[in-house]
Amino acid sequence: EEAINGCDGGRTVGYDGEHGYGVGDQVEGAWHYNEDGVDLVVKGPKGEQIQDFRDKTSDKSEFVVHDDGLYKFCFTNKSPYHETIDFDVHSSHFYNDVEHAKDDHFKPILEQISKLEDALYNIQFEQHWLEAETDRQALINEGMSSRAMHKALVESAALIGASVLQVYLLIRLFERKLGMSRV
Repeated sequence: EEAINGCDGGRTVGYDGEHGYGVGDQVEGAWHYNEDGVDLVVKGPKGEQIQDFRDKTSDKSEFVVHDDGLYKFCFTNKSPYHETIDFDVHSSHFYNDVEHAKDDHFKPILEQISKLEDALYNIQFEQHWLEAETDRQALINEGMSSRAMHKALVESAALIGASVLQVYLLIRLFERKLGMSRV
């Protein structure tokens, strides 16, 4: 495949520490489900590989970066079906002691604020993931519901056809018996 924005195939999402951009796929058929996951390769500003995640169907991953610049998140879908990738990036900034205020009373407060920020993000991420999972299950249920309805209609038509055939055969049988007994 042709390289896309520094990735070897697949789709790329860029993140520069403040703004993210990217391209997403749409699901063509909600009925298709494949156990093959999506590969994610994270590349740094200089093109070096930071992380490599393989066959992920849903996951939360963390890694630490030390350089400023544009990071690339390269997704590769090995499935024959188009998949929707729901992707969030959250960055936490860790400060050196030199950057903190000189008053030692602020240091524990800033640490607690940072922990609360991370905890809040984790809660929002889980809520977002649960909403996406609920939507995916609703699409699957709708597909199964329509298939079940069609199957029930075909089975009903087959049952009615079998009943009509039985009535016809019984009438023929009794006509023959009545015809034979009159002779």
